[in-house]
Amino acid sequence: MANSITKDELKQNNEYVIIDVRETDELEKGKIDGSKHMSLGLIIRNVKQGKIDELKDQKICTYCASGYRGNIASDELNKAGFSAVNLEGGFMAWSQ
Repeated sequence: MANSITKDELKQNNEYVIIDVRETDELEKGKIDGSKHMSLGLIIRNVKQGKIDELKDQKICTYCASGYRGNIASDELNKAGFSAVNLEGGFMAWSQ
């Protein structure tokens, strides 16, 4: 299980690359300003294929709707040598 960060901690800290791992149709509900979209399946493929290695020297925060998929993404990133945390509660927590 990956470490998590609260929405308040994330709002006070602008050093994270924020990655939205939700599916494309979920983006209609909104997104975190400045976040990059990369669905969970795509982020796992990109990690395995070395397509996002340029992010290895940056802090990453992943999020989904509620936190489950974001946690999986952060865990996969950390296993591959990235520095990643998951947004606690996902976009639902962020938008409250």
